[in-house]
Amino acid sequence: MTVYVDADACPVKAEVERVGTRHKVAMIIVSNGGIRPSNNPFIRNVIVPEGPDVADDWIAERAGPGDVVITSDIPLAHRCITAGAQVIKHNGEVLTEDNIGSVLATRDLMTDLRAADPFRQGGGKGFTKSDRSRFLNTLERVLRQIK
Repeated sequence: MTVYVDADACPVKAEVERVGTRHKVAMIIVSNGGIRPSNNPFIRNVIVPEGPDVADDWIAERAGPGDVVITSDIPLAHRCITAGAQVIKHNGEVLTEDNIGSVLATRDLMTDLRAADPFRQGGGKGFTKSDRSRFLNTLERVLRQIK
């Protein structure tokens, strides 16, 4: 079992490290750089070249059954689920074969709406303490289920 973290915009790296270390699970932090390396023996930092989807491709090529991927990137999540990995978003939401289709469709719809109205302002909701807590609980539960 390996936990892969799509790390460039990940607000829960410390939480992944804490839970993963408690379970003595290998964790791979994948980024384009700018992430401070950890001295934790369970963590391997992988820096990929800059470019669109390079980190996503690196993770998707390796994640499979028994692995967990931490990402909010929906196309990456879809690729990892298809490969048999479990996916958890930063807010603790678990993405599965049952819900990834509707999540992809919503993402595509929102992309089209933003493209149709370039002056549309706003973004996603902010990351909250309850999101962090839900993530911790979900990661703990998923790691226990896999073990």
